[in-house]
Amino acid sequence: MPIRAVVWDVDDTLFDYTTADREGMRAHLVAEGLLAGYGTAEEALVRWREITDRQWARFAAGEVDFVTQRRDRVRVFLGRPELTDAEADDWFRRYVTHYEAAWSLFPDVLPVLDALADSHRHAVLSNSSLQVQDRKLRVLGVHDRFEVILCAAELGVSKPEPGAFLAACEALSLPPDQVAYVGDHPEIDGRGAAEAGLLSVWIDRGKAWVAVEPPVGPRRIASLAELPALLGADTRFGAPSTFG
Repeated sequence: MPIRAVVWDVDDTLFDYTTADREGMRAHLVAEGLLAGYGTAEEALVRWREITDRQWARFAAGEVDFVTQRRDRVRVFLGRPELTDAEADDWFRRYVTHYEAAWSLFPDVLPVLDALADSHRHAVLSNSSLQVQDRKLRVLGVHDRFEVILCAAELGVSKPEPGAFLAACEALSLPPDQVAYVGDHPEIDGRGAAEAGLLSVWIDRGKAWVAVEPPVGPRRIASLAELPALLGADTRFGAPSTFG
């Protein structure tokens, strides 16, 4: 069956999360006078991400809600379990200010969205919350490119569970074999989408993942410039983007 729609991951697929996270954390720790306590910004970021992964696992397991996991990330990172909800929220908001200042799309995103605009429908499936990703896509200027935006916090199911990918297919009223999923994580995105029956495309942006090679899991690409050919799209890739 032909692929009629592309469902996209957001962070480190469309949006350069890794760079924004690093630069935002560096600026935030400097502003808070905390950088010296973590050695370097890189060491601080490693700790922040480890804590984020652990707290997200609690959320994904249904142990806490989305806001609670975010507050607990702050408390654990700072080593201050006594922080009130308001204090944790304020600290996180200050961090977000620096993080958002570094937001950007990857350079291959607008060209591929332009190239596939007439040939495929587009949606988003993210392991985040709609409040976070809806605003992010608006700030980055691509919100209107997607007819459906789904996030784990509202769905109640997270990638790599098949139910998350199937919910995206259902929202598009398409069977899985007519939908491609593009994401940066070979297991959460790549293998998860493949096991749900979608055409799974892993955009390998050079992160330190364990390689997952086809045909067991996803099709692996190094740039979104490769996507139209993979989808069999009758279009030229690389024309200048006309999207503002």
